[in-house]
Amino acid sequence: MWRDKGRTPQERADALLAEMTLEEKTAQLVGVWVGTSDEGAEVAPHQHDMEDPVQLGDLLPYGLGQLTRPFGTAPVDAALGALALLRAQRRIAGANRLGIPALAHEECLAGFATWGATAYPIPLSWGATFDPALIQDMAAAIGRDLRAVGVHQGLAPVLDVVRDARWGRVEETIGEDPYLVGTIGTSYVRGLESAGIIATLKHFAGYSASRAGRNLAPVAMGPRERADVILPPFEMAVRESGVRSVMHAYTDTDGIPSAADERLLTGLLRETWGFDGTLVADYFGIAFLKTLHGVAGSLDEAAARALTAGVDVELPTVKAFGEPLRRAVRDGLVPETLVDRAVRRVLTQKAQLGLLDADWDPVPPALAGRAAEAEADADRADASTDAADPRGTVDLDTRANRALARRVAERAVVLLHNDGTLPLAADAAPARIALIGPNADVPTAVLGCYSFPVHVGTQHPHKPLGIELPTVREALAAEFTGSEIVSAPGTSVDGCDTDGFAAAAELARGADLVIAALGDRAGLFGRGTSGEGCDAGSLALPGAQQELLDTLLDTGPPVVVTLLAGRPYALGGAATRAAAVVQTFFPGEEGTRALASVLSGRVAPSGRLPISVPKLPDAQPATYLAARLGHTSDVSSVDPAPAFGFGHGLTYTTFTWSELDVAAEEANTDGEFALACTVRNTGTRTGTEIVQLYLHDPVASVVQPEQRLIGYVRLELAPGAAARVRVTVPADLASFTGRDGRRVVEPGELHLRLSASSTDPRLTARLRLTGEARTVDHRRRLHPEFRVEHQSLP
Repeated sequence: MWRDKGRTPQERADALLAEMTLEEKTAQLVGVWVGTSDEGAEVAPHQHDMEDPVQLGDLLPYGLGQLTRPFGTAPVDAALGALALLRAQRRIAGANRLGIPALAHEECLAGFATWGATAYPIPLSWGATFDPALIQDMAAAIGRDLRAVGVHQGLAPVLDVVRDARWGRVEETIGEDPYLVGTIGTSYVRGLESAGIIATLKHFAGYSASRAGRNLAPVAMGPRERADVILPPFEMAVRESGVRSVMHAYTDTDGIPSAADERLLTGLLRETWGFDGTLVADYFGIAFLKTLHGVAGSLDEAAARALTAGVDVELPTVKAFGEPLRRAVRDGLVPETLVDRAVRRVLTQKAQLGLLDADWDPVPPALAGRAAEAEADADRADASTDAADPRGTVDLDTRANRALARRVAERAVVLLHNDGTLPLAADAAPARIALIGPNADVPTAVLGCYSFPVHVGTQHPHKPLGIELPTVREALAAEFTGSEIVSAPGTSVDGCDTDGFAAAAELARGADLVIAALGDRAGLFGRGTSGEGCDAGSLALPGAQQELLDTLLDTGPPVVVTLLAGRPYALGGAATRAAAVVQTFFPGEEGTRALASVLSGRVAPSGRLPISVPKLPDAQPATYLAARLGHTSDVSSVDPAPAFGFGHGLTYTTFTWSELDVAAEEANTDGEFALACTVRNTGTRTGTEIVQLYLHDPVASVVQPEQRLIGYVRLELAPGAAARVRVTVPADLASFTGRDGRRVVEPGELHLRLSASSTDPRLTARLRLTGEARTVDHRRRLHPEFRVEHQSLP
């Protein structure tokens, strides 16, 4: 029955489960970390320095649940990687008596994290676009590339809401607002799933709220912050995207590790929200219950706690869910019915993917029709013959991919400040431009921590990058062909050396314009200034970069500050002294070209900040979602006000907002409000305005943030053109977690602010909810409804 495609996936999973021994069941609940052969041979166990060696020959007779990162562990040509995975799948299916292949997963946080694949902008740039449809298109392209070479699951998106920008993994997030994170993240999931790839929400839940922004530190967070800030993006994605997997967080919240939190992983996620996919462990997270959290005295106990809580699959490799889990079952620590529960979910997904079909074929689409030839060519090439080599026959960085990466990068560029110096028209640019800064001539300055060249490529310095990465200098030279461009680093990204300041200042004084190329270097566990394990003590620019910037500002010519970074940084006086400030968040392989095109004005800036830029480097943690006591006051000497607030971004034109209309100023707590306003482009250039809708609740039964984003819409308008923006706002959007822990809509006054950013309200509607307080749940409405009526030119 389990081979019968006429049966439902659930029926097929149940039929197969009935045939399995305990050993075969637990084999489906583990992965093995593998490294793909660069000669097209089978994948082999990756000997990670945290793990004991894994012997595939001992595991495979019982089957295997997942293959961990067969493409993302070493630089391997895509065709040979696909061939190696094909051969591994044949071996796995052939070695177990039931013929079950493995599910292969990969990282895809900023594109398919493999050698030669397109490196898209990082998630913080996705947030800066305020463009869910574009991000869905990008994710679909990533998914098609994953699927083409035989991958089934992608470990993205990250739905953590930033609570402290000092955290190194800020670059992996979409921003500091739960509604923005939820809408952009949900669109990413839709795109990935549309290509047949299982998307994975992570990290569930609270990882980004660690104390002092330190990676994997404890989380001190109350239930309301968790419910109203951390959980909404996950809830939205589960309800609206069709997501099929979730990954637990590493952290413990109020003493309960996420991997052992049954109320979170089963009670909320499954029983309340209705999620029916697989829940996978963050790498080594089950063993961490013993080694880091101390809530299990053995791997047996760790396995029992995680399985009971609702974790289905151990990643990246077998440890707790192997023999320790089997011992836990035999010793009565956990019933075998819970093993069956997890295995059923895994097998259901394998049935959905076609892995249990009688005619299952391991040949991926990229090798369709020529797998046998590719195998023969690879084998002959191994034998040192003159046979054709399959290398280079699979393209994961197509022209279409690069064009899409370019569109995302262009829409993610945020113009923070401009005194009129920008744009620099390419045909009338300054004769001599001094490009100064540590990111001026570094190809990888546009890449985040989980891009392949940074994540893996740095361990293989003699291997080419695999993709074209024009530097800032190269991109400016191509954009401003009539300008002489001279450059100097001045200092390193994170060093304190100022020996290069004099030469940099001399170049600056002799130039008509200075462009400062500053920011981060992505890395892992302290090898960078941004990325996993690269947390910051403050939000001052790393190293001596602020001192270099101040030196450049004193040289005389106008200074345009450009930032290639993974988090926001305080810029001191440069925030107003500089001629212009342009923020990009690791914009990917097309990022420098996008930046240059915005500087020239060939592309109009349309990005908005997904996270506030601080005024002071040490006033942390601070986000715009703070309650009243978290904002500027006369009783503290520390001012947390931002230099540039959430949602801020300038354009090369001007807009007026007018004609606010409110259909009715009162509505019941189960009703809705209808607002409208007109936005007109009053400048001389086409531009994009983003209408952001914020809710302010003046009086509530529990403390509320001063305001929070509840909706937004992008408007692209030609000079003189206008749009009538109509929005229906359900009362459900005013709900919050009340005193009794239930979500409630309370009667009372509300302010709905139609704003250009969190610090720039344009029109405010003062409204009132009437009637009784109303309890709502996960079935409440999550979005306002925008309708845009474009008006013809006058």
